[in-house]
Amino acid sequence: MQIQVHSDNHIEGSARLVDWVSASVASKLERFDDELTRVVVHLNDENGEKAGAHDKRCQIEARPKGLQPISVTHKAESLELALDGAVDKLENALNHQFGKLRSKRMAAQSLAGGGAAGQDALLEEDFLADELVRNS
Repeated sequence: MQIQVHSDNHIEGSARLVDWVSASVASKLERFDDELTRVVVHLNDENGEKAGAHDKRCQIEARPKGLQPISVTHKAESLELALDGAVDKLENALNHQFGKLRSKRMAAQSLAGGGAAGQDALLEEDFLADELVRNS
């Protein structure tokens, strides 16, 4: 999984910031490493130099292999809280997305297997019914 970090003019885009964001995202999304091609993190300070509540914004876009991108946004008083909130939202969205896919695969497998098993059960019932008629 490739992680890209972008910041606006009001946030200093230092190597230290990129390393911190990349490490935070990688550790939280480690279990999705094989399913994601790229994660793009955008950090913004919406008020610029003015202070204010919830003026830091973190938007994260994840690109799962073979699926549409998933994007989440979180606003908070600090970059740390904005990043943590966005990563948590993304983790929940990915759990939901991949959980739905697993459920569909399991349902398809059980239908494929259940179809044959269901047909065998009907044949067995027919056989037993015929045996009862013959033995009566």
